[in-house]
Amino acid sequence: MGSIRKRPKAAHPTGTALLRDPELNRGAAFTEAERAALGLDGLLPPRVYTLEEQVDLVLEHVRRLPAPLEKYIALEGLHNRNETLFFRTLIDHPDEMVPLVYTPTVGTACQQYSHIVQRPRGLFITPAHRGRVAKVLRNWPHRDVAIIVVTDGSRILGLGDLGANGMGIPIGKLVLYTACAGVDPARTLPVTIDVGTNNEGCLADPLYCGLKRRRADGAEYDALVAEFIAAARKVFPGVLIQFEDFANRNAFRLLERWRERACAFNDDIQGTGAVLLAGLLSAMRVTGGRLQDQRILCLGAGGAATGLCNMVVSAMTIAGLDAASALRRLWMFDTGGLVIAGRSDLAEHKQAYAHKHPPLGNFSAAVKALRPTAIVGVSTAGGAFTEAVLRAMAEVNARPIVFALSNPTANSECTAEQAYQATDGRALFASGSPFGPAALAGKTLVPRQCNNSYIFPGVGLGAIACGATRVTDEMFLAAAHALAAEVSEADLAQGSLYPPLTRVREVSARIAAAVAEVAHARGLASKPKPADVLADIRAQMYEPRYRSYVG
Repeated sequence: MGSIRKRPKAAHPTGTALLRDPELNRGAAFTEAERAALGLDGLLPPRVYTLEEQVDLVLEHVRRLPAPLEKYIALEGLHNRNETLFFRTLIDHPDEMVPLVYTPTVGTACQQYSHIVQRPRGLFITPAHRGRVAKVLRNWPHRDVAIIVVTDGSRILGLGDLGANGMGIPIGKLVLYTACAGVDPARTLPVTIDVGTNNEGCLADPLYCGLKRRRADGAEYDALVAEFIAAARKVFPGVLIQFEDFANRNAFRLLERWRERACAFNDDIQGTGAVLLAGLLSAMRVTGGRLQDQRILCLGAGGAATGLCNMVVSAMTIAGLDAASALRRLWMFDTGGLVIAGRSDLAEHKQAYAHKHPPLGNFSAAVKALRPTAIVGVSTAGGAFTEAVLRAMAEVNARPIVFALSNPTANSECTAEQAYQATDGRALFASGSPFGPAALAGKTLVPRQCNNSYIFPGVGLGAIACGATRVTDEMFLAAAHALAAEVSEADLAQGSLYPPLTRVREVSARIAAAVAEVAHARGLASKPKPADVLADIRAQMYEPRYRSYVG
């Protein structure tokens, strides 16, 4: 059933103060006895609603609104008023609600953050806080923080540098931690390290909420991040820190600097790699092929591409391929063309995937030359998987694997319908943004998202459940295999490479158990191993339900 958060009765506010506390407010669900005892008589309409009836009211209201951003704002308002009702609605209706509180809608919400924020959530750390970051963290009302998602706003989704407006991302990620994996929202903290922005639109916006200065870098930046991490570990002992949407120039080096010093991971690099690997494992069940025989071409060569390539290489070597041969089966294509040996413009993280080959500046030509079994779009270049590209994939593969992962929807390399139509329905498709079912030749195909929300909530839950001192790539590999195992034959028959979102909490529990098993086996768990790891995980999951205040 999971746990329901409780606060000591002595701490309960009453009257209007209770109605203004989103963690305790039940709105019109307060019973008559509670209204009398808690000073609520007359402050609410006389009708007493059940939680289920309140969910119906929320759905009715949200569905009436014409635009996704308006729905996002309405749901954020609910989050600010009644946390239990907010999460109950998300958990009961994930297919409809998750795209509204996270991708793709969160991209627009971040662009408009300064103009739509109703009640600031989380903490903003700036250079002005140097020397007292720990004091700032202590301003947070909860002490039992288990997970921090932190961004510097420098690479928000496929939208680039949004500065302080990027706060919508850590907020959204932590909403998914609760909705998808049952992490108590009181144990989560969104943080934005605001060191300025190079976004001209933000700097010119008279109502922009962040620092109006050019982005700090170098020693000033590193010192602030280092102080933040040290302070977070001091104020919230054992906290898991998730790096989110950092630009490539900082993402790789911050991960490498802190992954062995703190319980930390980068979701864009490691989470993306794991969810992509899970999709490939599912696709192999359809094609009958072996992972170590795949040839993968990535459009894009940043953190996501490198993370997924590294993860696949690790999986291929475990399957029996030597590392050098595994590396040669993965290719990247960036704005300079095919990533090949001898190019003088390659960043360090691309070097391992720079193979010997004649230069190619056209992606369709690269598909024809390399004959990949899978193409993966992490380029943020909307429409880059053209009909020519998709038809080229269909010519060399009986079941071409097409992953168009860029967010938001406008940046997706192709739609599900485009992939199916160009390949006569043979494509094994997954995307970063949600696409609806597609009808083709009398068959309905149901694409699902290759979205990190399948991976990071379970990884985080597993880490905090066992008290992990580190988060390793082995844990992400275990998470990928656990996710792939949850894809049914019925899912595959309708073209779905991932399980439905309606099962995401159970999927996250199983991923968490797999992660915890690795932590216990490697001596990275600070808590004793329970007799039943999965049952222990489930018992720790937060369940949004009202409890009685009287009697």
